[in-house]
Amino acid sequence: MHSLDQQVIACALKWHQQGAEVWLCTVLRSWGSAPRAPGAMLAANQQGEFCGSLSGGCIEDDFLARVQQGEFMCDSQLVRYGEGGLAPQIRLPCGGVLEVLVERLPADAASLAHLSRLQQTLTGDERVVKQVTIGERAQLEAVDAAAPRTLHYDSVRVILPIGSVLTLLLAGYSTVAHECLRIAQMLKMQVIVCEHRETFWRQLCEQQSGQAGLRCINQHPARYLECYGATRHTAIVCTTHDARVDDLTLLEAVNTPAFYLGAMGSSSSSRQRIARLRSIGELDEAKLQRIHAPVGLPIGSKTPTEIALAIMADIVRVKNGR
Repeated sequence: MHSLDQQVIACALKWHQQGAEVWLCTVLRSWGSAPRAPGAMLAANQQGEFCGSLSGGCIEDDFLARVQQGEFMCDSQLVRYGEGGLAPQIRLPCGGVLEVLVERLPADAASLAHLSRLQQTLTGDERVVKQVTIGERAQLEAVDAAAPRTLHYDSVRVILPIGSVLTLLLAGYSTVAHECLRIAQMLKMQVIVCEHRETFWRQLCEQQSGQAGLRCINQHPARYLECYGATRHTAIVCTTHDARVDDLTLLEAVNTPAFYLGAMGSSSSSRQRIARLRSIGELDEAKLQRIHAPVGLPIGSKTPTEIALAIMADIVRVKNGR
């Protein structure tokens, strides 16, 4: 399963290659109970096809009708939906309001380069900023990994950070890992499961084979990290309760820029794990403090699904800077 943003850009590229003009919409700001967060995208063509969403459906219908009527012909413009907006008769849930950047991408080489760069950014580790002077075409500029991810816009200019899709790396397969995988897919994350143990590898193949957006790798997760590392858009979670898997994985994981490291276990077993990593791995306190152990928000979870919910909620919390 690809993330929704990846699907949007893939559709836009397909239509472009078929010779169609494409309109790319990006939510810039939402108020109230508007259902889509800033950065959410929708792509549409003049034939009424679209991919992605801006709301629960009412905005999409109005937008597509306007495209087919010949509106939105500027290279870029700001559009407001909701109270005081483009279509006052359309109400979002609970009176919400959306402000949207609309870009018109003709079927030319510049649009192809723009869409291709967006696709590469969403699937790789590059970070770019989309800069738009309203009325003109957008420019994509690479930015340093440490640069703040801040969306800013006014009536003249839009500065929109774009980064790759989040990845969940599950170190070993278990009932909790199975539930984490399901929730991660609902969150449109890419998932990697590394499993070298024969019994669990067989279970993984039987239960998860053929799913798009999921990579099942028959290799010890520590070895995988040693060979391939992880990006700063990756969360690494150990759920096996097996020190031969979890400890070795964490020893490699702390040397990656992954934004989240976690290991399942009780408070007592987590303290013992940290002590082992400090002693055997000679890890300093800065690296040890990166590890969330026990992993997950303290919601009193007991079942595998509840534990997975606590883990994934904590990953989202950290991802959102809370």
